[in-house]
Amino acid sequence: VQLQASGGGLVQAGGSLRLSCSASRRTSSNNAVAWFRQAPGEEREFVAGISWRGESANYADSVKGRFTISRDNARNTVSLQMDALKPEDTAVYYCAVGRYPYGDRSPSSYPYWGQGTLVTVSS
Repeated sequence: VQLQASGGGLVQAGGSLRLSCSASRRTSSNNAVAWFRQAPGEEREFVAGISWRGESANYADSVKGRFTISRDNARNTVSLQMDALKPEDTAVYYCAVGRYPYGDRSPSSYPYWGQGTLVTVSS
């Protein structure tokens, strides 16, 4: 599975961005997908995850109520709508496909990763 993340950019605090993750083949539609992020000098952290049919989603406390993850299996895409962005959301964002239909928050549970897209939120 090859993943392509896009949609990052520079935005002012309070603004919005929508990230997209496209998969190379339909294998990803049977697996959980998650977004992680990594800020300079920080560990990679879980942001949001969605189950294979999209009926279950979970979020890091730091983004709950501001970010929304969704998926379109017919198009092999997963999106992350990010609203009310804060400077502390600045990071490289990665999408990842898990081994199973339902995922957890550990990066080790996701064997397939995209290249990352940079999100910069200015104050």
